Amino acid sequence: MNTIITEDIAQIIAADLPWQKLAGKTILISGASGFLPSYLVHSIMGLNDSGRLAKPAKVIALVRSKSKAEARFINYLDRMDFRLIVQDINDLITDVDEDLHYIIHAASQASPKYYGSDPVGTLSANIFGTANLLKLAKEKRVEGFLYFSSGEVYGQVPAELARTDELNYGYIDPMNVRSCYGESKRMGENMCVSWHAQFGVPVKIVRPFHTYGPGMQLDDGRVFADFVADIVAGRDIVMKSDGSAIRAFCYLVDASIGFFTVLFKGKVAEAYNVANDQAVISIVELAIVLASLFPAKKLKVVKKESVEQADYLKSPITRNIPDVTKLQTLGWQAKYSISEGFLRTIMSFN
Repeated sequence: MNTIITEDIAQIIAADLPWQKLAGKTILISGASGFLPSYLVHSIMGLNDSGRLAKPAKVIALVRSKSKAEARFINYLDRMDFRLIVQDINDLITDVDEDLHYIIHAASQASPKYYGSDPVGTLSANIFGTANLLKLAKEKRVEGFLYFSSGEVYGQVPAELARTDELNYGYIDPMNVRSCYGESKRMGENMCVSWHAQFGVPVKIVRPFHTYGPGMQLDDGRVFADFVADIVAGRDIVMKSDGSAIRAFCYLVDASIGFFTVLFKGKVAEAYNVANDQAVISIVELAIVLASLFPAKKLKVVKKESVEQADYLKSPITRNIPDVTKLQTLGWQAKYSISEGFLRTIMSFN
């Protein structure tokens, strides 16, 4: 684990949260080797290493790729407080004989590059995988179930809406293949509240927006990953659109603390935006800021005509600014500016 990730995990577990709720508990995390959930795994293992928990927690990491997971979690493979389950989330989960206290469902193909090439695979984890884990949660009578949804559930909100809170839903076209992600995330949310209403499963939902940080895939397909990849490789940043779209960008430390905050302090059967509403910027402005972080590289921002990419289905949303007041009422506050967060991200790849 590189120095920046080690520092990040130390910051997360230093957050003023009721971490003792995890003491002696077993937490299953689906999609555990993915970008967002892997920081949750590292954080829980970091808590165990710190000795702060009255009794160590145990992580069950449910993953699809054994090789990717073993590379990501190489330091934990021989530990008693960590176990890998390798299987497709869409198959019934039968390899959990022990007591289970928390489930964090974060298995999902979140990158837009999959929406065109594998829409069925994209929606399946959000629907069938969610059903499998909710059934397991009901069977095990878990204390908490955290579902990773997405800011994509809002769709195209009215242009006059300044910020999108948890009740401002817009239009998603079910006849557009790209909707495989947003629509299935919506369905996953309804499945969660339905399992709560009928079976009492204590579900909570987080809706991350654009989140970045160490460990993200540089070939992810999203524009901010492309920019980071260009800078790491020492290439000029090439704009593949006019860059006018406006987004909010959240560093992974802030987002991870937000996820744990909802797990511990959020209301059951409710959803929370997780984003940095103070780090709002257009895509072209982001490119300029990132190029300026490393003046010695003398990188330029090159604007070209809109580039069509095979299987990459462009978002129709031009402006996406979340309202995070609801999460802030739980005591959470984002700390990292765009410059600080992206500088750490880029340095983590060097």
